[in-house]
Amino acid sequence: MTAFDDIKDFLATPRVGDLQLSPDGRRLVATVGVLDDTGAKRLEALWEIDPQGAAPARRLTFSPRGESTPRWASDGSLLFLSARGDDDETPSSLWLLPPSGAEAHEVLARPGGVSRVVAARASDVIVVAGATMPAATDTEADDTLRKARKDRKVAAILHESSPIRFWDHDLGPAELRLLSARLTPDGHDDLRDLTPTPRRALDEQAYDVSPDGRTVVTGWAVDEEPGYPITQLVAIDVASGDHRLLAAQPHTHYSSPVISPDGARVACIGALDSSYEEPETPQVWVIDIASGSGRVVAADADLWPDSACWSADGTALFFTSDQQGHHPIFRIDLESGELTRLTVSGHYTSLCIDPDGETLFALRDHVDSPPRPVRLTSRASDQTPLDLPAPGEMAVPGRIEDVDTVVDDGTVVRGWLVLPDGASADEPVPLLLWIHGGPLNSWNSWSWRWNPWLMAAKGYAVLLPDPALSTGYGRAMVQRGWGQWGGAPYTDLMTITDEVVKRPDIDETRTAAMGGSYGGYMANWVAGHTDRFRCIVTHASLWALDQFQGTTDHPAYWAREWGLPHVQPERYAQWSPHHYADGLGTPMLVIHGDRDYRVPIGEALRLWWDLQRREVPSKFLYFPDEGHWILKPGNAEVWYETVWAWLAAHVLGEEWRRPTLV
Repeated sequence: MTAFDDIKDFLATPRVGDLQLSPDGRRLVATVGVLDDTGAKRLEALWEIDPQGAAPARRLTFSPRGESTPRWASDGSLLFLSARGDDDETPSSLWLLPPSGAEAHEVLARPGGVSRVVAARASDVIVVAGATMPAATDTEADDTLRKARKDRKVAAILHESSPIRFWDHDLGPAELRLLSARLTPDGHDDLRDLTPTPRRALDEQAYDVSPDGRTVVTGWAVDEEPGYPITQLVAIDVASGDHRLLAAQPHTHYSSPVISPDGARVACIGALDSSYEEPETPQVWVIDIASGSGRVVAADADLWPDSACWSADGTALFFTSDQQGHHPIFRIDLESGELTRLTVSGHYTSLCIDPDGETLFALRDHVDSPPRPVRLTSRASDQTPLDLPAPGEMAVPGRIEDVDTVVDDGTVVRGWLVLPDGASADEPVPLLLWIHGGPLNSWNSWSWRWNPWLMAAKGYAVLLPDPALSTGYGRAMVQRGWGQWGGAPYTDLMTITDEVVKRPDIDETRTAAMGGSYGGYMANWVAGHTDRFRCIVTHASLWALDQFQGTTDHPAYWAREWGLPHVQPERYAQWSPHHYADGLGTPMLVIHGDRDYRVPIGEALRLWWDLQRREVPSKFLYFPDEGHWILKPGNAEVWYETVWAWLAAHVLGEEWRRPTLV
């Protein structure tokens, strides 16, 4: 028996995340998420990991509400967020665990809570992000306004710009502000509001603080044109509160700023916005904070970088990028331009640089391995990292193989094939085609939500392909599918499926297709264009593109690629799955959450109606309290039980068994 044989055991497995290294390099801390005693909620605690890999991990915090966002102060104190109140409405506040190991204590609380903290690496300055009512001039006024809304049961939000929602939550009425303070033995000195009138400029933006605590660099969203916000970089003087525009170019988004060890430069991701003709172009930038002059590094690498961090001496940058079904770490020497790939396999996040300059810590995961803390050297190429002891080790029930095929235009399309134990020519197994979301994405990481090993434990093989629009194969691979979602991506998927079902260990007569988000779009496209699959599962899926474009949480992003329906209707007419509804016939399981603002519930409702009136065998698994992802443990359990029952009925030919809790 493994954790994949019982969904409850899988959900109860500890989940490691958010690795952070202390300023002196001696202590390594991560969050570890587990289920609470009821099994209905996931809580995080802070655990200390031995950087040398000799001692077992040990738990540091034990509150019943959990802890998150560990960050080290310059003196070795451990800062973190926790909502240690009497009820679920208590917002998170800032807590501090002294380096001596004494009891943790609260250092900063606000009416709207604290959502993030960044501490200067060589100063006692901290900068927190917290939601504040627009009319509030200080903490007391914020508290008064919140109580008045609660007492009078006011939930209304007055919006003055777009967007107004993000993924699964509303934006407003409070606005995110940045506030600075100095840590003191008693907590902190007076808070200084660095952004008193931000409106929606700081929503979903990252920021960093210079080592001396004098400067904050943050993303700052502005409307390039009505409804089309872009993100600039702004430098804020902590002492005066003065703002200075640091980086701004037309149609360019700057994100993930990280200030250099000497405080003189900032590294970030600068992405030229997508257009009707071409996808976005993310690149690593280095910008001088004093002058604002900047340059792109590793410009010719044809990668898809998503974050960067500095070497200890500031002469190099480390960043990660999708590449050929992996997400390795790269090092770029800023003087010579030499680019080194440090890891050959796996998916890496939470990079931490030791002050010795020679050691690198990270979280490593992959399709067949959950996140684990690891240690590497900072210069050697294509390393195998050292695993560090931590909770949550898992042995998967099967094996994984790299598969590929060549499609009509000569492109190599590759993917992963997950095979259950016992799959062989003597005992061929049914196949599930899983289509990834994004669509700018790749099957290269572990997933707690769409986990193929839960399917392998039931005896299914799972094909995880990277078709056109997938990242990690160069810009040309994305361009092949740009603006024609049902074109090359669809034919790529069918071609690699054709190749895999030729295998003697696969039963080509028993196949199904599944996808979520863009993968759900493609599942719907598949349903209207082929009857090769016994059934289809479509989760959080797009059905009517013209309807979706105006109701999603960020209409401007999609309008860049497709155009506006009333101006450029061609792509909506050609590539919207609902235009091919008369081709529906394959049994379909529709799944959607009512709080999904990225793909609103109207997509599922309209698809469901089109299925019902055509009498296509179908069911609708509806989650009133979930968004784009099904996150609550009980709901995730129901999700898998329903999908398993659906597949068993249509792929395995078993009797339909309705899950007991629905």
